[in-house]
Amino acid sequence: MSVVLPSQGQTRRLRLYGTEGVVGRCRDFSREALTDWQWIPAADEEGQAVVEDVLLLVSEVVTNACLHAHGPQELTLHCSVDRLRIEVTDDSPLPPRPRPLAAAVPGGHGLIVLDRLARSWGSVPRGRGKTVWVEVAAPLRVQGARQG
Repeated sequence: MSVVLPSQGQTRRLRLYGTEGVVGRCRDFSREALTDWQWIPAADEEGQAVVEDVLLLVSEVVTNACLHAHGPQELTLHCSVDRLRIEVTDDSPLPPRPRPLAAAVPGGHGLIVLDRLARSWGSVPRGRGKTVWVEVAAPLRVQGARQG
């Protein structure tokens, strides 16, 4: 059975409050959406790698909002035929920026993960805060099922 998304795609939103357990809630929400959109179960190793990348990217962006912006306000997932866009909105107007890395200091690798795993990413002002967005290409099986 293939999923037929509307031509404009489908969007899911999760309102968030506080930081306790928020990363797990966002991963669970994302996993459920990916299952509904039939990214899970993956048909092959490539598809499984994309799913794992998406869940890691969600964790990284939400964690950054917890560490640098008093927690996220909303997680938005927008799935279209060829891509998934992940958005995390928070209260801080400061855009993400790389920190100098020190070998002996943990952390500071989140933006490197985004650079390596995402097709593209960035941030845009939203109200008094911002939205950090990340885009990932859909697995080929998912793209083919929706186009055929």
